[in-house]
Amino acid sequence: MMKTRRQALIQGASAAAVLGLGHLPAFAQAIPDTLRIVVGFPPGGTTDAFARRIGEKLRGVYATNIIVENRPGAGGQIGVSTLKAAAGDGATMLYTPASMLTVYPHSYSKLPYSQADVAPITIGHATDHAFVVGPAVPAEVTNLRQYVAWAKANPGKATVGNPGAGSMPHLLAGRFAQIADIQSLNVPFAGSGPGVPQVLGGQITSMSSPLGDWIQHHATGRARILATSGPNRSTFVPNVATYREQGFDELVMREWFGFFLPATAPAAIRDRASNLLRAALTQPDVAEAVAPLGVQVTPTTQEQFAERMKADTEFAGRLVKALGFRADS
Repeated sequence: MMKTRRQALIQGASAAAVLGLGHLPAFAQAIPDTLRIVVGFPPGGTTDAFARRIGEKLRGVYATNIIVENRPGAGGQIGVSTLKAAAGDGATMLYTPASMLTVYPHSYSKLPYSQADVAPITIGHATDHAFVVGPAVPAEVTNLRQYVAWAKANPGKATVGNPGAGSMPHLLAGRFAQIADIQSLNVPFAGSGPGVPQVLGGQITSMSSPLGDWIQHHATGRARILATSGPNRSTFVPNVATYREQGFDELVMREWFGFFLPATAPAAIRDRASNLLRAALTQPDVAEAVAPLGVQVTPTTQEQFAERMKADTEFAGRLVKALGFRADS
């Protein structure tokens, strides 16, 4: 099957040209006193934890002091707005999931920022999303075809959780149900945390959320991952077929989390940030530390990141339009 340009970008990002960055280099620019890494979510989540780990790698190299500043609220919008308002001197950086910049422009009628307000520097990590069932679905259901047959034979029983209305897992599961022509009740949660025990306990039948939420439970048999959303099978669950392998060709998404500077940052500052971040991301202990979360460290060049963001924005627009979803209606 021929890959689309967007699918090639997703697959190629993992093999981005970052060779030769095995040690953090010292670039000939003055080191700022403090780097503030803004995260638009509370402490303790994957986004926050990853930003802190990379921040430690940058301490004394990018800046003397590194501060991770959590600015939660409005589904991550406050974090992006904080970066927009910052000076372009390289002292403020944002680490954010893709949705705030790729999905929200389509699902909100008005945002306090646009993509033109930020400069993409590098992707940090990326995750596949999983479609999972628990004990409320018969044990013989182990793939999407069988799930569709079960849902059609049991109208009104399928309930699908997600980490939040308008999140990429929500859009993927909604489009899957639409293509498969099955009825399912959407159950949004405030993050994955509250939804996982609902699946494991049989209160809801299924959930769409980041793969890392489910690796342990899939291994023990408490939940079954029926599909993953990447362009190819995840190395974390190689026995699970992708949406695309199971006939849902358009549902290909490996969602990125990326580092940004204000759009006003000059090229020299962007290049310095790009070089130092990619050097930090290629340190072996970074990949080892995040592997239990089911995510892949995925450094890119600025140009690769900009192309990926453009392609994923177009992809999100197609999903939002197909579902008729509005976050602020």
